[in-house]
Amino acid sequence: MITERATKIGVLVPFTNTNLEPDMNRLCPKGATMHFARLGGYDVDEIPDSAQMAGLGASDISTELRLIAGVRPKAVLYGCTSATLTHGRSFDRDLAERIEMTAGAKSITAAGALEYALARLAITRIGFASPYVGEINHQAMDFLTGAGVETLLCADIGKSLGNYGQGELTPTEVLELARRADHPDAQAIVLSCTDMRSVEIVEALEAEIGKPVITSNQAMIFQLLEVLDLSATDVMPGRLFDLKSD
Repeated sequence: MITERATKIGVLVPFTNTNLEPDMNRLCPKGATMHFARLGGYDVDEIPDSAQMAGLGASDISTELRLIAGVRPKAVLYGCTSATLTHGRSFDRDLAERIEMTAGAKSITAAGALEYALARLAITRIGFASPYVGEINHQAMDFLTGAGVETLLCADIGKSLGNYGQGELTPTEVLELARRADHPDAQAIVLSCTDMRSVEIVEALEAEIGKPVITSNQAMIFQLLEVLDLSATDVMPGRLFDLKSD
C-alpha cells in the first residue's frame, strides 16, 4: 500500500510546558505529523510574570528555528500565548514573519491564532480566563481590543503560579476557572495559555453554557487547518471546528 508523505508541522514549546505536546498530538490533522523544539529564554525558578514572558517573546530563537527547519516543516507553530500578548499585535505579526523567513514555512502564533479564530466566528464580545499573573491579563485584553474584541469579564486563577503550576492545573480546576469568565453578553469564552489543560474541557463547557469555547492550542490547530488546507479529525473539540464541515 502506497501512502502520501506526511505534512510535517514544527512546534516551538517553552521548555517547562508539559501540555502543549499532548494537545498537539491529540489534535494532529489527518496526514500530518508533529515535530517539537523546546524554547528557553526564561528562568524556571521565577514567577512567569509580564516581564518574564515579554523576555521570552523577545529572546533569540534563531538556533531553535534552524533546528526545527531541519524536518522541512510546512508550518511552524509558536506555542506560547503570553510571550507575544505581552508585546502586542504588531510584535506578534513581526515574529510570525521572522519565523517564516528563517524556517521557510508558514507561521502561526498562539496569540495570533486566538485572534484568527474569533474573527472566523465573528465574535466581538468575550469572557476571558487564564492562569496568568497580574498585568498579563490586562495586556491580553489590550491585544484583543486591538483586534476589535471586547472582554466583558476576565477571570484569573487567583494566585501566583510558577512555571510548572500552570500545567499542573487539573481539568476540573480549568473548568471552574472558565465558568467564572462567563458573562451574559459574552458570545464566547477564551481560555488563553498553551500549558493549561483547556482542550479537555471544551465540549463539556460548551454544552453547559451554550457558547463557543476557544483555547490557545485548539485555535492554533484550527488556523493550521485553514492555512495548509488540511483535514480535521473526529476528535477536534468545539464549535470552532464546525466551520470546517460547512
